[in-house]
Amino acid sequence: MNKVRKLEEAVAAVKDGATVMIGGFLAVGSPTDIIDGLAAKGVRNLTVIANDTAFPDKGIGKLVVNKQVKKCIVSHIGTNPETGRQMMAGEMEVVLTPQGTLAEQIRAGGAGIGGILTPTGVGTVVEEGKQLLTVGGRQYLLELPLRADLALLKAHKADKAGNLVLRRSAKNFNQVMALAADKVIAEVEQIVEVGAIDPDEVTIPGVVVDWIVQGKGGAVNG
Repeated sequence: MNKVRKLEEAVAAVKDGATVMIGGFLAVGSPTDIIDGLAAKGVRNLTVIANDTAFPDKGIGKLVVNKQVKKCIVSHIGTNPETGRQMMAGEMEVVLTPQGTLAEQIRAGGAGIGGILTPTGVGTVVEEGKQLLTVGGRQYLLELPLRADLALLKAHKADKAGNLVLRRSAKNFNQVMALAADKVIAEVEQIVEVGAIDPDEVTIPGVVVDWIVQGKGGAVNG
């Protein structure tokens, strides 16, 4: 199956009010061309699940500055002052979650399990409103799974069946998000024919990827 779509189709798939997971770490490994398309389109009231909100002029930060995000679930916001400003002004809801906990919540959503138990946050403000359980004499927080309508990922290379190759630190949250959304769209730098990628290179198998789109400046081979 040829999963190649136009960038405009990927942008159009994100509707007002959608819950969207976006890969990346300070915009490294983020699908920046799709994000730019969303910023231009003006889609509204998004719930964004990501590691962070990047910078005001880069990655997810552009959506924040445009006030297209009504809620974000992230591990930190320190590199984007506008996120903090909107949070303090009550213009956007921000859920700050320990980074490892966030990754595990997403993993739980992809695995179809009811949540995770973690000692991280016990006895702090992170505990507020959450169920506390004691296992083996130690207290844990029950953190619920996270899923999204769409996952927007970034890959170095893909074949036309959607098998993805991610490189180095750009793997970050992209891998775990690939299983935790109803529709998975990957922006890629290079598209090749099926069979051109060594199976040992595949980071995310095409079976969980719905669409791939060519990033600007990339190349379609074949």
